[in-house]
Amino acid sequence: MQTIPIGSQLEQYTLKRPQEVLLVTVIIAGEDDQVAVFRGFSSSLMRPTAFDPDVPVLPNDATILTIDRVASPYDPEQPSYIQQGLTWETMQPLLIEVGIL
Repeated sequence: MQTIPIGSQLEQYTLKRPQEVLLVTVIIAGEDDQVAVFRGFSSSLMRPTAFDPDVPVLPNDATILTIDRVASPYDPEQPSYIQQGLTWETMQPLLIEVGIL
């Protein structure tokens, strides 16, 4: 059984819930990062994002610290939080709810 990469799961979630932006706080290769996931795309908010869509912004070995669900459109000055501080485990029921898992 092939598992869907973490980043792809979150991207698929935002395709099914386009009214949400996910702000994912992670550690990638030992460095802190924050990644915004919106309408099927991921982008680092702290470092350059590769132009090649085959290069995952969220690799499978990334350590997810928290996931915040924010209402779209995302305003970094005044984010409208739906839910804050989710872990990968607490995100699972939402992925199941939209049919990803």
